[in-house]
Amino acid sequence: MSVPTSSVSALPAPGEAAGRRRHRRWLVPAAAAGLAVVVGAVGTVALLPSGDEMPTGDLPGWRQVFTEDFDRDVPLGGFFADSHYGQHWDGYEDLPDTSGEGTYRTNDVISVQDGVMDMWLRTEDGVPLVAAPIPTVDGQWGGHAYGRFEVRFRADPVEGYKMAWLLWPDSDEWAEGEIDWPEGRLDRGMYAANLQVGQPGVFDLVTDQVATFDEWHVATTEWTPEGVTFYLDGEQIGFSDSSPSTPMHWVLQTETAYGKPPADSQGHVEVDWVTIYEME
Repeated sequence: MSVPTSSVSALPAPGEAAGRRRHRRWLVPAAAAGLAVVVGAVGTVALLPSGDEMPTGDLPGWRQVFTEDFDRDVPLGGFFADSHYGQHWDGYEDLPDTSGEGTYRTNDVISVQDGVMDMWLRTEDGVPLVAAPIPTVDGQWGGHAYGRFEVRFRADPVEGYKMAWLLWPDSDEWAEGEIDWPEGRLDRGMYAANLQVGQPGVFDLVTDQVATFDEWHVATTEWTPEGVTFYLDGEQIGFSDSSPSTPMHWVLQTETAYGKPPADSQGHVEVDWVTIYEME
């Protein structure tokens, strides 16, 4: 059963949510060093350059296990070589994206400056370059069953590209589920979706498009044994009681939108902060 609530626009365009099997393989070896910021008791907040605050500290029923506020600048091409990011992030490299038109070149797409991760989507030598960074709790590959996942982000309305940020099974077995939020073409709008466990490609929930990408937003996914709840800027936009029960990892998958973008189409996806909680 799904209970969508929404505020603007219509369902995704026909074909937008089709052919959703991603290319999820690994990845780049992490560089050595430092610890991810892991917080125990309720703590402080860090004021970011974009003006919003990153939550730090546990919440009722949730233990915070990962935070990233991107306070170390790195140039384009240097993300995984950095002693911090290389230890606590992974990503798809040299693999085709879902449409087959783009290539995941996460390290060549990402830079960090002024407290923001920047994914520069563009075409080079006829190949659209896309990215799929993956936060790794305690520097370890793989996820866990149930959690709260929150990210502050915005994007340029780049023609031919989309977000498909998702929770995906560690087993790589699609039948175990798929949780998508935010998803949508960058020049249109974002929606949330949850697939029925045990039925690959069959949706239990697809919300309406609820916002455009060009303003800063906070997207939150709460995944419990009872179901999956989606929030935008603190307001619930949908609920599905089809709840995966096996470990899943979080992928900020940013890719071509089911076709080759115009060669001159380029722009930026910006991530202000990222945090992950486990159920207590």
